[in-house]
Amino acid sequence: MRAAEAPPGALSCSGCHPPHTASGSPAPLAGQAAGAIVTAMQAFRRGDRAATVMDRIARGFSDDEVEAMAVWFEMQR
Repeated sequence: MRAAEAPPGALSCSGCHPPHTASGSPAPLAGQAAGAIVTAMQAFRRGDRAATVMDRIARGFSDDEVEAMAVWFEMQR
């Protein structure tokens, strides 16, 4: 998938998580394993993972949306 085909919500993450690996982001998502992204989002939702804003952001997405975004980010290089 290319950025134009991103699932709903994925491009809203681009302020902190650019959809490509060459960005040098301190919090990269592009190319990360989808399962790891889903696990992290679930931990943010539960408050089990420290966050500045991700705990609130994670609560705004359904499980299906998180899964779709995680798969899309895994495919980005």
